[in-house]
Amino acid sequence: MQTIIFDVDDTLYDQLQPFRNAVVQQLDTSFSESEIVSLYKISRKYSDEVFEKYMSGEITALELQTYRITKACEEFGIALSYDQAVRFQEVYFTELQNIQLFDPMRQLLEQLSEQGKQLAVLTNGELDHQMRKVKQLQLTNWIPADHIFVSGAVGHSKPSLQVFEHIERKLKLEKQEILYIGDSFENDIFGAKKAGWNAVWVNHRKRKASHHKVKPDYIVESPDDILTIAPKWRD
Repeated sequence: MQTIIFDVDDTLYDQLQPFRNAVVQQLDTSFSESEIVSLYKISRKYSDEVFEKYMSGEITALELQTYRITKACEEFGIALSYDQAVRFQEVYFTELQNIQLFDPMRQLLEQLSEQGKQLAVLTNGELDHQMRKVKQLQLTNWIPADHIFVSGAVGHSKPSLQVFEHIERKLKLEKQEILYIGDSFENDIFGAKKAGWNAVWVNHRKRKASHHKVKPDYIVESPDDILTIAPKWRD
């Protein structure tokens, strides 16, 4: 593989950590760790549900953010007011300023950079919001700024074929030489395989595949395992 492309959220860093801290600080209930994980997964489901409405301008980023936590809390029998949902998002945003790369992902970026691989990022989200994460994670230490693609700037989002083809054109890539690494089966794996790319599913949240006819080339159940399969990409 000559080009390795990464998702950001919950692939390069632990997105559960800022979410957990926001839950502990803002929700008036005593959640177990397993319940926090479940609440997180449900919130991401609702986020994906309305993401295209955000991309098309039908709703704002704040409307998406308050919707996903409000609907997730409803499934736990918790009624959040709009102001409470806004405050939750504010705390979550503050906590995002403390995110750090998974250590194995940092090691992987260093190894791939030393090997001369072409590196890039493809992430869904609003440009400024995602670029703040890129800055916090110091991704430009390994990835050129013009190799960082955010759906909000591209105009298409994963899993649409257009966003993958956009990167192919910009970086002049050959499909068989591309490997995409992401945690979301629907957005990352389904999208990448539909585009003809190779794909690694970082399934550390133990999610089920949403398309049984689509198979990732590799599956790791923990970021710690990513380094064990990396030697297979050297050629």
